[in-house]
Amino acid sequence: MRFIFLFILTIAFIVQQANAQGCVAVRSNGAVCTKPGINSNNGKGWQLNTSYRYFHSYKHFVGTTEQKERVEKKTDVRNWQSAFDITVVRHFNNRWALSASLPIISNVRSSMYEHYGNNSTNSNARQSTYSFGVGDMRLNAYYWLVDPSKKSKGNIQAGLGIKLPTGDYRVNDFFHKNDTTQVLGPVDQSIQLGDGGTGFIVELNGYYNISKTISVYGNIFYLLNPREHNGVSTARGGTTSTTAITYGTAVMSVPDQYMLRGGGNFNFKQLTLSAGIRMECIPSEDLIGGSSGFRRPGYIISAEPGLLYQTKKVSWFATVPFALERNRTQSVADKLRTKATGVFAQGDAAFADYSINIGCSFKL
Repeated sequence: MRFIFLFILTIAFIVQQANAQGCVAVRSNGAVCTKPGINSNNGKGWQLNTSYRYFHSYKHFVGTTEQKERVEKKTDVRNWQSAFDITVVRHFNNRWALSASLPIISNVRSSMYEHYGNNSTNSNARQSTYSFGVGDMRLNAYYWLVDPSKKSKGNIQAGLGIKLPTGDYRVNDFFHKNDTTQVLGPVDQSIQLGDGGTGFIVELNGYYNISKTISVYGNIFYLLNPREHNGVSTARGGTTSTTAITYGTAVMSVPDQYMLRGGGNFNFKQLTLSAGIRMECIPSEDLIGGSSGFRRPGYIISAEPGLLYQTKKVSWFATVPFALERNRTQSVADKLRTKATGVFAQGDAAFADYSINIGCSFKL
């Protein structure tokens, strides 16, 4: 039972955020496997999870091909994100739980093309835009399909939830067009604090104990965003281009997102080590609703090592997912442009090499 407790705490931390890194704006989603100690207080009680995530994206990809010249010519777009996530979990018994999560996010985006332009030789051509505040809140309900008291070697937890548009999706900042002219406009989609849509969350979290010290796990998370777009301009305070109007990218989309994870845990008394693979994705088309509006679809496949150290009331974790494959896929707009012109079109996106995740959990 102790190993299962450690395993589930590990999942609760590692799965808590599923943000892809950089311009592919997968947002914090709160996918949490929420079971505490199976035999403690009949599963009842409160739990507070906190986590911090940091990444720096700057490597551009079109498909799976890295555009190395962007870094060499210093025209790359650089995003820095710090996100502090607070999750409160209420366990009603050893099968049912509810959680509420709210991220606090700080973003910085540095570029040339949004300001003076990539071809500018002015020393001030690279400028930054910023956003800070709360993100989109998530409310989730979880249920273990097998009664944990039966001491099965494995179990599956199903989760359903809702994402509320509490994050500001219309953050504005100044874009510098030259040394004397600034234009106020919406910041890039990748650093908006929210997406403006009410979403619906579906999750499956499972494990199987191979032995007392080794287990395997798997997680599936999908966020459905029925709203097609949020009406926020992509022109950065300027005039919307004819191309953007023609191919439907004049405003920002409200995309679906999903995550897949799998791997193993290795228990050494109070210390648990984990090793796995995770895939985070923004699809080019949504399952429900339309898919027009500007988005940068794509995915990251990462190796995900982690560790967790637990005491009686408090547990600490750290993970560092690092990218194995990054792919900026074709968007709906890219496909429309390809069909209309007969020339293959595919945009780019910037990704990070890795992210840093640290946090702790308190049994209240």
